[in-house]
Amino acid sequence: MQATKAAIQKITGINIATPKGFHASGLHCGVKHKKLDLGLLYSVTPANAAGVYTTNQVQAAPLKVTQNSISQEGKLQAVIVNSGNANACTGKKGLIDAQSMQLQTAEKLDIPSHYVGVASTGVIGEHLPMDKISAGIEKLVLDSELKGSIDFAQAILTTDTVSKNTAYTLKINDKTITIAGTAKGSGMIHPNMATMLGFITTDAAINQSDLHAALSYAVERTFNCITVDGDTSTNDMVLMLANGMGENEELNKNHPEWELFLEALVLVCEDLGKLIAKDGEGASKLIEVNVLGANTEKEARIIAKTVVGSPLVKTAVFGCDANWGRIIAAAGYSGVKFNPDAVKILIGENEVVVGGEPVHFSEEKIRNYLKSHEIHITVILSEGNGSGRAWGCDLTYDYVQINASYRT
Repeated sequence: MQATKAAIQKITGINIATPKGFHASGLHCGVKHKKLDLGLLYSVTPANAAGVYTTNQVQAAPLKVTQNSISQEGKLQAVIVNSGNANACTGKKGLIDAQSMQLQTAEKLDIPSHYVGVASTGVIGEHLPMDKISAGIEKLVLDSELKGSIDFAQAILTTDTVSKNTAYTLKINDKTITIAGTAKGSGMIHPNMATMLGFITTDAAINQSDLHAALSYAVERTFNCITVDGDTSTNDMVLMLANGMGENEELNKNHPEWELFLEALVLVCEDLGKLIAKDGEGASKLIEVNVLGANTEKEARIIAKTVVGSPLVKTAVFGCDANWGRIIAAAGYSGVKFNPDAVKILIGENEVVVGGEPVHFSEEKIRNYLKSHEIHITVILSEGNGSGRAWGCDLTYDYVQINASYRT
């Protein structure tokens, strides 16, 4: 998929409320001690909606409510989100609470209840403080696009150190279309998806079933290619809303600019995925693993995810140790068959393995490279034309400290 890069432009500023017809808001309602913890995303008109959810068989109540809502008409007009409490493993009361959040938001906005999606993130196994959330919903005001986007992006965070936003524009049928996204995620990050929430808005007009196909395609190549610590959460969800206010001819798989739209959507998801990996709990470095020459794109991604998810690779990067043996070992246990005698490995631009054997390299040069904040590892096979990437972070002392005291 190679579209003309000039046809897609990255923009800065408002972000999640940048596409026409979208508004957002966030405030502190008291689930967390001080920080913003309740957010609202709203479209002035019902939007075609698609969602991709955690693969964990234990799924939190908000996911069930949101999936049920989308299944009714394939549309959402609002999403209510709280942080600080996951409303997961909370039984019948948890489901009732998620439904109450949905109903109260719908009544506030005067829209059908199944047009409201619900999301929660935070500590598992504790009931929501519904008195605080209910009061917070009543206080939510759809603010200016910039302030609303900033507040919403901050209200969904847990252990994140920064908010995560991105937006792109492109031309569809000579109409300017915007795709914007915001996400949270810092720990319990592992394919597929993570302890993450992602929200994507676009003013493009797009067929609902093809919207779901596009989101699934993008998630598989981005959010499903990030890892921090090997855990997959109960609340992971990426939602995409397309309200059609860009007034393009409806996009579908047969539209001549379908590939361009897909590429822009992948860029949005990739930006957010990399920001999550970079902000991994306690992380000091973003690691990108690029695999070339695999039999298929899928096999390349499997190897890349295995390498970047290896605790030994992560700790080697943290310690600035050019231990390429950990890289080739991880590739070897990925489950993908390849000829190890034809492997080439590079750390940055430095070859460390050629033809499956070590080559002379400067330890000092690579050690200095590994002190950088972004580390690139390349694994080149000789099996075919498949390529794939994955992103993660180093494993530090701070990760242990953060997660050892998460509930306290």
